[in-house]
Amino acid sequence: MLLPGRALHPRRPWEGRRIVLGVTGGIAAYKAVQLARDLTRLGADVDTVLTAGAQEFVRPLSSEGVTGRPAATELFSAEGAALHIKLGSDADVVCVAPATADLIARAAQGRADDLLTTTLLATRAPVLICPAMNDLMFSHPQTQANLNHLRDVLSYRVAGPGSGPLAAGEGEGPGRMLEPHEIVEEIGQALSDVSPLRGKRVLITAGPTREAIDPVRFIGNRSSGRMGFALAAAARRRGADVTVVAGPVSVPVPYGVEVLRVENAREMLECVSERLPEADLSIFSSAVADYRPAEPSEEKLKRADVGPEMTLMFAENPDVARETLTLRKAGSVSVGFALETTSLLENARAKLESKGFDLIVANEAGGDGAGFESDTNRVQLVGSDGVTEELPLLSKDEVAEVILDRVSGMMESDE
Repeated sequence: MLLPGRALHPRRPWEGRRIVLGVTGGIAAYKAVQLARDLTRLGADVDTVLTAGAQEFVRPLSSEGVTGRPAATELFSAEGAALHIKLGSDADVVCVAPATADLIARAAQGRADDLLTTTLLATRAPVLICPAMNDLMFSHPQTQANLNHLRDVLSYRVAGPGSGPLAAGEGEGPGRMLEPHEIVEEIGQALSDVSPLRGKRVLITAGPTREAIDPVRFIGNRSSGRMGFALAAAARRRGADVTVVAGPVSVPVPYGVEVLRVENAREMLECVSERLPEADLSIFSSAVADYRPAEPSEEKLKRADVGPEMTLMFAENPDVARETLTLRKAGSVSVGFALETTSLLENARAKLESKGFDLIVANEAGGDGAGFESDTNRVQLVGSDGVTEELPLLSKDEVAEVILDRVSGMMESDE
């Protein structure tokens, strides 16, 4: 999952891929430098194409400094008149960010009057257009007609714009370019190969639950929700329609993912029960509290009133995965998680069978660099087919990709 300010490292689906980043003459061009840097840190080879207008806002040296590759600016240059052919044919994705109203119009008309528009004509790779302009320009019927032509006739992907503050003195409204981390995710989706998850509905539970003792205290655990959100982001990149039912977490919501917030186990059960019948893939990665205080106080408990010792009576919480088993869609795939302190595989296999999972992800609590509140994890994948796969210590983003690889194999075999 990509988050602003987080360290990036080479990984799928960006690593080793060639991305042409077209930058046009809008104020949002300054964001393209960060975008090029992020893509490069994710392991992509980024060729930046700057239009004449873009060079009024950013210089070629800025792009070269963050990508380690020369920026391209001229249609006819010492590199050869066919530079646009090489850029277009070598690209895995061509992304234009920002895409001004002028560029959108020229692309829709099939113009070939600079290096960027000729590259667009020369490529057969996916093209991603990220509009950025004043809200009045964006809402103009001609701009909308041009965008519809790009989408419907040329099969370009259009991402954004967002809504928010525009250039100084222009107020707020739709027309703001997406943020770099959001565009990186859009590029990631364009780079992802055709997947069995494309067009499928995915339901994921993530994070802890909190069970109230009184209005200010609760019983909970240290689950951060990072694993569930990493799975959500990876599934969305593979083309799935993703919903996450999340307990109380502070991790930012993945781009393009619907998140339904719940507090306790009973709320999670109700929410999952509503969405599960439509899910082609369900992943139960949340850490649901097994018990809750039987009679939570309606007022804050005072030490002076309770005394030196406090006794709580607990009631059993619903087992969300087990109690919704019969609601799962016929032919769907279901994945569970097992965090254990002892007998890891034995307990995981028992949970796999009792809860009807097709795959369970098992990991030991307290391992170095693994488990709660960590960016990495060391897990074993245990399938209902008897196949067990032990993974090395990986980032949770990488673990998510491997889990979805395994799930995709199951979904392909069912088709």
